[in-house]
Amino acid sequence: MTEAVATTPLWPWLKEPLAAAIQQLATHHAVLLHGAQGIGQFEFAMHLARSWLCEGHSTTQGAGIACGRCPSCHLIDAGSHPDLMVILPEALQAALGWGAASAEVSEKAEKSEAKSKKLSNEIKVESVRAVVQFSQHTASRGRAKVIVLHPAERMNLIAANTLLKTLEEPPGQVRFVLSGATLDELLPTIRSRCQAWQLPVPDTDSAAQWLAEQMDKPSLNDAQVILAAAGGQPLTARDHIQLGLDAGAWLSLPKAVQQGQPTPLTQWPLPLVVDALQKLCHDLARVSVGSEPRYFPAGALPTPPELNLLTTWSQELRKLSRHAEHPWNQNLKIETLLLQARAILRVRANSKARAA
Repeated sequence: MTEAVATTPLWPWLKEPLAAAIQQLATHHAVLLHGAQGIGQFEFAMHLARSWLCEGHSTTQGAGIACGRCPSCHLIDAGSHPDLMVILPEALQAALGWGAASAEVSEKAEKSEAKSKKLSNEIKVESVRAVVQFSQHTASRGRAKVIVLHPAERMNLIAANTLLKTLEEPPGQVRFVLSGATLDELLPTIRSRCQAWQLPVPDTDSAAQWLAEQMDKPSLNDAQVILAAAGGQPLTARDHIQLGLDAGAWLSLPKAVQQGQPTPLTQWPLPLVVDALQKLCHDLARVSVGSEPRYFPAGALPTPPELNLLTTWSQELRKLSRHAEHPWNQNLKIETLLLQARAILRVRANSKARAA
């Protein structure tokens, strides 16, 4: 069970979907929330849980959006609501603001570092056993007991199987919110016990306007470029800005890669570099078969090489993405990636030169 260290925000594009979900999911004991990453799945799940526990409306009125003023809402904000359990992988707790107290997170990180181990990205069976035990107790405040589990696909097989019985026949007033992006990785038996709810991607205009307001120098045009670079996911776009991505660098990236120029890649962390190259490869593949690019403007892209070369490049980048967090030599790895990319992207240019 984790404890809140800050109020979970309700992003503006989540308000209408939340109101609809509260009404349509009122009778379901288990909800499987799914949608693209970077649009606020966890925040949505938390506010759905708040609405179920809120004491600002009577039980006869049914659930509504949490008032934010009642004792239940204040307890959630303080991280001490006795009827709410939030289950996250260790590696996500601090990032989502729902780790244990900061000192405890730091202590755990130091211990893990001392053991040469990373914080786990999995939801382990120990956490799910705690869920089962939590669900067996009567609600302290009489409303319900709510369990938020995110991302649901991070449960390992043993953990998922441990949850099945409680998820199928929850005791008393227990309700579940499971959220995630890659639901295909969930056991079919988990999916079948939940009511699915898809969280829509926010419309481009409102998301770009929000993103512009988060920038040091607000610019709607720049926000639109970075939002497209993040696949329309505003929270991912915000994170990319914080990692040093800007619109000018993104637009110049395809030609810079083709020419073997390391800037701006050397200024980004390796996971962002790999992600950018994967998106460049994806857009070139789309153009090569006559489709519109998704992440870059068409005018920013070089002439794509043969599709079989792009397929091979994509496979190599996918392999590397699984280990992008490894402590590689940053400059050496980027140099290797650029040599690979330049060799692929110059094939068509060399073919044209020979033809001429």
